[in-house]
Amino acid sequence: MDPTSLQRLVLLTSLLSGSTHQARLTVTPSSSQVFEYKPVSLRCEDASEGWTVRRNTSKERRAECGVWGISDGISCNVSHMDPLDSGEYWCESTGGSTSNSVTITVSGGSVILQSPALPVTEGDDVTLTCRAKMADPPSAEFYKDGVFIGTEPDGHMTLLHVSRSDEGLYKCSFQGKESPWSRLSVSGKPPMTTMEPPTTSSSSSTMNAPSTLSSLHLVFRLLRHLVVFCPYCICTYIVVSLYRERARGNSMEMTPPTHAEQGLDDDYDDVMSAVTTEHQF
Repeated sequence: MDPTSLQRLVLLTSLLSGSTHQARLTVTPSSSQVFEYKPVSLRCEDASEGWTVRRNTSKERRAECGVWGISDGISCNVSHMDPLDSGEYWCESTGGSTSNSVTITVSGGSVILQSPALPVTEGDDVTLTCRAKMADPPSAEFYKDGVFIGTEPDGHMTLLHVSRSDEGLYKCSFQGKESPWSRLSVSGKPPMTTMEPPTTSSSSSTMNAPSTLSSLHLVFRLLRHLVVFCPYCICTYIVVSLYRERARGNSMEMTPPTHAEQGLDDDYDDVMSAVTTEHQF
């Protein structure tokens, strides 16, 4: 293989590996909104060496973790979040491959809406929680895309079996204080793999059933005839053996065979002929 072809093969392998082993960003706590001065940990899951967390904020673009956080391999930790840390976060490899992105809003206010930072799967149940900095509210009002959708006790609203229609911007309010808007994203269910019934083998088994039954019938017929004729053949063999032993003794005495012995020989020939005829059917 020439060097040019080898380089192309290596490049193609790298591209396939990058697309197959794609990293994804996770956030702890899993919320798109956090209070200021609270810690946040970001991690590049399913990532190999060379991946790091980057972000875009109002004060910097594509800044690497070591600039604004503490890097620990494929993780990045921020001990005290600031409203200026609000922005878009993602994982990026040295080769330029990127993961999913997460938008984090750091609030300096007294109320936030805890909603999933990552997209939720269609059909799942999702809980939105209204949090107050001093104490959890006894009840909270919830809004979607600027429209009031209900008041819930304890500040918890559960969306059952979410679908794409549940995507949008949500916020909550408590005693006149509102949280920032937070986007809820819904992704489709992964395709399910179904196993097809083995139609080919079933049909072939059905087609072979008559021939199998016919073979079994022939075997049974053969066994039946063996059971019937084997005792008869054994008895005949014993009688003939005794007769021949007796005839051999008489021949040693040089005496000619009698008419009875000659008749017994004829009977033996007739018996053997009948046995042969029975087995030829």
